[in-house]
Amino acid sequence: MTIAAVPAPSPELASAPPSFDALSAAGRVARPGLRGLLALQAVRTALRLGFAATAAMAAGRLVMGGTVDPRLIAGMIALLAAACLAGFAAERMQASAENAVSTRLRALAGERLSAMPARQLQSLSTGALIVSMQRHPESIAALLVGHRAATVMMAAGPLLAAVALCFVSWQAALLVICLTPVMILFFALVGNAIRRRADAQERAFGRLAGQFADRVRTLPTILANHATATEEAKLGQRLEGYADKTIGLLRIAFANAGIIDFFASLSIAILAILLGLGHLKLATIPGFSNLELWQSLFILMIAPEYFAPFRRFSEQYHAKAEGLAAAAALDRLLGAEPVTPRTSPVLDRLRLTLPAHGLVAIVGPSGSGKSTLLRRLAGLEPGAIPTPGTHSLAAKEIAWVSTDAYVPEGTLSEAISWNAGALDQSRLENAARAIGLLDDALLPGGLDARLDKGGANLSGGQRLRIAVARAQLSGRTLLADEPTAKLDRGTAESVRRMLLEISGARLVVVATHDRDLAAAAAVMIDLTHDDTVEVAA
Repeated sequence: MTIAAVPAPSPELASAPPSFDALSAAGRVARPGLRGLLALQAVRTALRLGFAATAAMAAGRLVMGGTVDPRLIAGMIALLAAACLAGFAAERMQASAENAVSTRLRALAGERLSAMPARQLQSLSTGALIVSMQRHPESIAALLVGHRAATVMMAAGPLLAAVALCFVSWQAALLVICLTPVMILFFALVGNAIRRRADAQERAFGRLAGQFADRVRTLPTILANHATATEEAKLGQRLEGYADKTIGLLRIAFANAGIIDFFASLSIAILAILLGLGHLKLATIPGFSNLELWQSLFILMIAPEYFAPFRRFSEQYHAKAEGLAAAAALDRLLGAEPVTPRTSPVLDRLRLTLPAHGLVAIVGPSGSGKSTLLRRLAGLEPGAIPTPGTHSLAAKEIAWVSTDAYVPEGTLSEAISWNAGALDQSRLENAARAIGLLDDALLPGGLDARLDKGGANLSGGQRLRIAVARAQLSGRTLLADEPTAKLDRGTAESVRRMLLEISGARLVVVATHDRDLAAAAAVMIDLTHDDTVEVAA
């Protein structure tokens, strides 16, 4: 018979959470540590400049045969030791700040994943999720702490060095400053190339992780079909692609660092030539002639300090590209709009009265809303159908059967009896044997077969059969999503028999394409049409 949907107020879908902004969320955590890091790096720079000044004065006096005040030597050693301690403290501060950022970002991502609807969480790529939780927080932390500190010090460090040079020769300070715009131009040119390579590297790693995660999940099937060599070759190709992208990124980063070293060496060489000509009286150059030896040594020792922040920035430049790529990938993963399945419009107004026991089959083409209706009945998605008089489907009374059913780490016996309390060993053996788990060659050891965490060493069909055996022993209402879809003919028949056996005492609702299973149902709900629902009894 054909029953039109009864108009009823449809429950409103839960509003989508605000878009995820990794940089903004992590930036708030990074600020305190970043401020402390910048303070320590500024102190270290000032101490290094002080050490350069005292070392130049001591060396100049020694070379010229003058006396060196012991207090000058003591001050030089103290400044060097203090600079080393400040550098050590800065490195520890940076590591601590980056760890705090990555830890907090993982916690926020975990909260975001926990708040996602089940369908949206299931739609996420396993490989992308693994990459996001392992790599992206560290990359973003390096961007917000290490790279930003290097950016600030690229302005503050050379400024302090130039001021120190001005006390001896403003002409020398002007010479090194004139080379700065050229280096900044190279930063801009190389930066775009690094950013493109970092994006390509991130995509390549995501594809590699996704393929690897998929192969680990389907490893029993790969082994059963003797396809190890083929899959190994495919993974090897992806790995080579990722390695090529990584080498390309590092090649540009090293070239960028080489450019900085070239200009730093060039400026120091020019300074040395001009100072040497002045000391030998071969040329009279303002700012480079008539200087005392310690002043010339001071200029030559300060010049590398002027370029050191640029070198540090070039080392961190790839961290910026990787951090931005990681933040964009994490935002795409966690900020995606909730998955809205394509379902029949009548589904939101549908009211059902389910029997207390028996087999109910939900049928229809792919995308018609079978799984959605099943999840609504289970309360896993908004839009559940709580009709007065309907058989209660409270979550605590439901046994869920699908290829993504939970499997704990341990033995097959523990997986079947999970969340069911103490069970008799003979009941466990009968349930496992009836569903074909004790005859599975890929699960040696019977009920003592070892299962990895999350059932990583199980195929989808094995996981589903464990869920069916567990449901048979639970005594609960059973909801099954495509319970025979990934099984061979013999195993599918054993699953049908067990579902029919269970339906004799309890309610069993299945969403299925299996014609044989649907034909055995006492009630069939057909979602083929968009404007009506056919309920055959």
